[in-house]
Amino acid sequence: MAYTSNGAAIEADEEGYLTDINQWNEDLAGQIAKDEGITMTPEHWEVVNFLREYYSEYQIAPAVRVLTKAIAKKMGPDKGNNKYLYELFPYGPGKQACKIAGLPKPTGCV
Repeated sequence: MAYTSNGAAIEADEEGYLTDINQWNEDLAGQIAKDEGITMTPEHWEVVNFLREYYSEYQIAPAVRVLTKAIAKKMGPDKGNNKYLYELFPYGPGKQACKIAGLPKPTGCV
């Protein structure tokens, strides 16, 4: 599977996760989101950017429980809860948001 961004083919695995996270850019994120049926809002970007920062620091994509706690710590309980995150990413905030963020599939995600 591959996405096209700025005229270049960007490789992804069979589930749509980028094979090289360094090829990620915001245009590509928007395209992946569209494929996932998501229209990106500032709230979506907030989670995607948080995930990219988290990955940059820890070299791992957080599972949903870890993600929820980390977001609650940084952005408050209104955003750091499953209900809010699932409203943004209905197919799973860990799995779907990581895909849009160009990160590997989180460990523990089926």
